[in-house]
Amino acid sequence: MARKDAIAKLKSVLVSRRDALRKALDGDFSALQALRDQASGDVVDFALDSAQDELNSQLAEVESRELKQIELAISKMADGSYGNCEICEKNIPLARLQALPYASHCIACQTKVETLGEGWNREEENDEIFS
Repeated sequence: MARKDAIAKLKSVLVSRRDALRKALDGDFSALQALRDQASGDVVDFALDSAQDELNSQLAEVESRELKQIELAISKMADGSYGNCEICEKNIPLARLQALPYASHCIACQTKVETLGEGWNREEENDEIFS
């Protein structure tokens, strides 16, 4: 399968996931609001509501992060830069994109980011990694 065809299929996967996340986030925020609006009866109810509120909040945070990554990937498809590593600018292997359609780094650069953090000196490190 040509890379271009595979990327076109990945776009539909990303759009579907984006729509599902938007719907889920709407539900998560509605659930959080409903929990806050409820009048708790006793300390146990309050503790359970607080725990559920925290779980919903964390889930919404994870979903929001994924949604931002997906929206960035879709915008990169529109401008033609999708599938290029943001650091070394080489093509991200198709197998990686199929596993994680919103990947923005190749495996080598992602490993470096995870090891050294987002702020590592990209120009100097790129010379060492890719020379």
